[in-house]
Amino acid sequence: MKKSPSRSDKLEEIQRQTFDYFIHEVNNLNGLVADTIEKGAPASIAAVGLALSAYPVGVERGFITRSNAIKITLATLRFFRKSSQGTEVDATGYKGFYYHFLNMSTGKRAWKCELSTVDTAILLAGMLVAAAYFTGGTPAEREIRSLSEYLYDRADWQWAANSGLTVAMGWNPENGFLPYRWQGYDEALILYLLALGAPRFSLSPESYAAWTSTYNWRKVYDHEFLYSGPLFTHQISHIWTDFRGVQDYYMRTKSIDYFENSRRATYAQRQYAIDNPLGFKGYGENCWGITACLGPGPATRKIKGKNCQFFGYVGRGIPDGPDDGTLAPWGVIASLPFAPEIVLPAIDHFDTLNLRVSNTYGFKSTFNATFPGGTARSPYWHSPFHCGLNQGPIVLMIENFRSGLLWRLMRQCPPLVRGLHRAGFAGGWLGPCPSNDRDAIPARRDDFQPLGGASRR
Repeated sequence: MKKSPSRSDKLEEIQRQTFDYFIHEVNNLNGLVADTIEKGAPASIAAVGLALSAYPVGVERGFITRSNAIKITLATLRFFRKSSQGTEVDATGYKGFYYHFLNMSTGKRAWKCELSTVDTAILLAGMLVAAAYFTGGTPAEREIRSLSEYLYDRADWQWAANSGLTVAMGWNPENGFLPYRWQGYDEALILYLLALGAPRFSLSPESYAAWTSTYNWRKVYDHEFLYSGPLFTHQISHIWTDFRGVQDYYMRTKSIDYFENSRRATYAQRQYAIDNPLGFKGYGENCWGITACLGPGPATRKIKGKNCQFFGYVGRGIPDGPDDGTLAPWGVIASLPFAPEIVLPAIDHFDTLNLRVSNTYGFKSTFNATFPGGTARSPYWHSPFHCGLNQGPIVLMIENFRSGLLWRLMRQCPPLVRGLHRAGFAGGWLGPCPSNDRDAIPARRDDFQPLGGASRR
């Protein structure tokens, strides 16, 4: 009788299968990582940032040798150092930022896409992980650190604010800045922290205060938390930042931290699936995960006598939607550090649905049990593609749950620590704001309250 794998073995197997995306879907000459496995897909700079963050995990877990990790990391950093920065329509970036999608071979702008501030932040976060991990004295590791520092330093966050306090979402050479800004709680938390910590073109603490002034505190299924609908928005910034026990002014007024906030958002997701207000097939206490992801649409199908609309790629969220029955296992797994007691049973359930059977890189990225399709073994629709932006959080948040590797590395990252202090974060491992940091938002020590989730693991 075959012995069932231990919980640790199972998580490592999922990590290894998922990590393989960053081995096989990368151009080894320039380090660019494909956005998806779809033939002809361009590179995604966010996927590159996640890959740079994942290589140290791969080294520690034996998925890649240290020498190979150094080689691909250097290829990536050298490419971005040498890549074209300018207003040309086919450049790689401008003002230290990069286009959302790049040609896998040439590294030039793809699809007339926007220069993306948040995707650049994710890329820079990966570079800072590489600098924090590869601390050896060899020429190669010294070069990793110097290139990472240079590329982070040259991002002009003041330009990206476009004469305002909050940061513009993007820019393109045809029309200039997009009319949208990063406002309201979402994945831009890591963007603002890195922008505040920058040594040359940093944002002011007033920019962070302007962002948090757009927050929306809400009660969803008896859980009060800083609201954002898609699950991934409560996860991305936590890949690199250990928010347990540290608070900014906003969170001090709520007597919790961002880690506890994400735990509550995770529980609200599960409760939504239990309630299943729209009656989609498969939802339940161990089958949930509504986030930004690819679905089976755009399409309309008659389900139980009713015309139901299904979407393609969209920012799904709870409780207001959109929701078309599409669930994302990666979105659940990335909440593992916050609420393992409900995430681990969900992972087990996803395996009963054969979501890793005959699948190249771990779990299928999304599935929809209401939408007809699939095979006899899985008689419902599932995404035919894996996405780098989905794969990275699986590898990295499993590792943060198992060892806290990314958190430990980034606790020693001066730009992130500086950004946290300038945003007014204090407490826990971070300690008080330095008294000589005159332009930091006051810590308001009198506002500290016991933390509901600071010690959870």
